[in-house]
Amino acid sequence: MGLGLLADGRWVSEREQEDSQGRFIRPVTSFRNKITADGSSGFKAETGRYHLYISWACPWAHRTAIMRKLKGLSDAIGLSVVHPVIDQNGWEFSDEPGCIPDSINGANYLWEIYLKADAKYEGRVTVPVLWDKETSTIVNNESREIIRMLDTEFQDFAKSDWHFLPDDLLEKVDKTIELIYQPINNGVYRAGFATTQTAYEEGVTDLFNALQHWDEVLGKQLYLCGDRITEADWCMFTTLLRFDPVYYGHFKCNLHHIWDYPNLWNYLKELYQIPGVKETCNLDHIKRHYYVSHNKINPTRIVPKGPIMDLESPPDRKIVS
Repeated sequence: MGLGLLADGRWVSEREQEDSQGRFIRPVTSFRNKITADGSSGFKAETGRYHLYISWACPWAHRTAIMRKLKGLSDAIGLSVVHPVIDQNGWEFSDEPGCIPDSINGANYLWEIYLKADAKYEGRVTVPVLWDKETSTIVNNESREIIRMLDTEFQDFAKSDWHFLPDDLLEKVDKTIELIYQPINNGVYRAGFATTQTAYEEGVTDLFNALQHWDEVLGKQLYLCGDRITEADWCMFTTLLRFDPVYYGHFKCNLHHIWDYPNLWNYLKELYQIPGVKETCNLDHIKRHYYVSHNKINPTRIVPKGPIMDLESPPDRKIVS
């Protein structure tokens, strides 16, 4: 996430986000190097070498925080957390509750990290960012690739037994991540950032058709790819968590709440209640980010008090095979 960009070595606080038809367009990420266990990529998986920059508010960054936590990589990979509200200078480092200042580069704003990696960089400044302290550069800022690296390339340093990419499910996991990306993960933004009625209705229709489909799938199996939690589930989780408190009202995705879908709702609770996950879920940061940062959508910047979400009651999902 990030509503501005770097151009000609300076920060520009506004950028175009839609095409001529009012459809939200998400540009591709720029840093796509890979960390490998054997170092064949030029970036070797090592403890203490890498640092992760995130926002608790951003669903894409949240994926990486969950993976770091559940894999037991907190000691191996450092963490900085930006302020939840994007101001005119983009993501800012802060010492307010929930934030962790930049102890590696001493930056005040995330765009300084991008320029440190590439003095000629032009484009969006987004989280997550996986930083290499040894070469002083950004390795990768694509969440899907970061979670894959944390899940598979840092096994020697992982302090847990979690593995979210079983060999026999690799193809299915990748296909499922693709299937949920456009209609659900990006679908909420296609609805929320649309600037025409037609574009909004396209996004919201695709979104709720997909939610209905996956609610039905989760009535027949425990998780998106079968009986095991995979990377695909964490890609779905971070969108579902934000849906009722943010996307339902703020992004006008209001045909149904997630709690209206019995299987999706209980699936969300099951994942939330896995030890360690709750610690990565900061609903205060989430709500403040969206309602305060997106002043074109919410010009009053008032943050709603609700909804009340009972994520800690026992899940009640009956699988019908």
